Amino acid sequence: MSKVTIIGAGFVGSTAALLIAQKGIADVVLIDVAEGIARGKALDMQQMRAIAPSATGVTGAGDYADTAGSDLVVITAGIARKPGMLREELVAINSGVVTKVITQALAASPDALIMCVTNPLDVMTALAQKKSGLEPARVFGMGGVLDSARFVASIAAETGAALTDIEALVIGAHGEGMVPLACEARVAGRPLREVASTSQLESIVEHTVHGGAEIVALLQTGSAYFAPGAAIARMVAACLTDSDEVMSVCAWLDGEFGLRDLYLNVPVRLGRAGVREVVEIDISQAERAALSASAASVTAQLVEAGLR
Repeated sequence: MSKVTIIGAGFVGSTAALLIAQKGIADVVLIDVAEGIARGKALDMQQMRAIAPSATGVTGAGDYADTAGSDLVVITAGIARKPGMLREELVAINSGVVTKVITQALAASPDALIMCVTNPLDVMTALAQKKSGLEPARVFGMGGVLDSARFVASIAAETGAALTDIEALVIGAHGEGMVPLACEARVAGRPLREVASTSQLESIVEHTVHGGAEIVALLQTGSAYFAPGAAIARMVAACLTDSDEVMSVCAWLDGEFGLRDLYLNVPVRLGRAGVREVVEIDISQAERAALSASAASVTAQLVEAGLR
């Protein structure tokens, strides 16, 4: 049975752990600096199996020795950006967190793949690769799957179409620099632009780009975790089953889409070795220009963080 370690037992990490175990994808080790939280949530999930049986379970750990032999390590640890906090402050704090946990995790599981979820995602994924020393294909980030899910949900809300009838991808930076591929989106096989009006398209893109912020504003005391947790579980499954499914992942670019030397969300295929292939789909000139602008914003952040 495959083994996955999730670092950070907050809402995102614990939701991902539950979904991975419930789907029978892998055994999960949940670890957190607050040992009691990891162990307590894992115990609750284990007791849940008596009501909702699953082939795999979740173990809470307080020591990285318990994570040894993991096939994949998911980093959700870190803090979210708070009102009034500068991006530089967030980068500084979470850089320290990611550096520490990746060193400890790889000491226990040197052959593991690394999935970064900590924000700012594109920068933290680059940092994780640099600190790990792993080849770039073995380090990637979760962002595009979540953004694409928000795109699909926004299309469904505006058009009334079934979620299962919608094909849509978001690429680019995980944040306001994301690029929803409206020209390539399909609803029951038809181009989105034939199904939605101009005003609907504008609303769809607006809700996609600001979907996370809408949730934060509504919750007031936190951010999204169900959809991010599901996105993590989907990516873990794709890795461990050598799935050929194309999904948007924060991956290293070395000339693809005319971009290089940075991590950015693009369509890829995931497998046991990590990013198997970056899939260069055809996109419009306007979308390509938006992607280049998104890449430029990430590059600027990398320079500020001392990673370029």
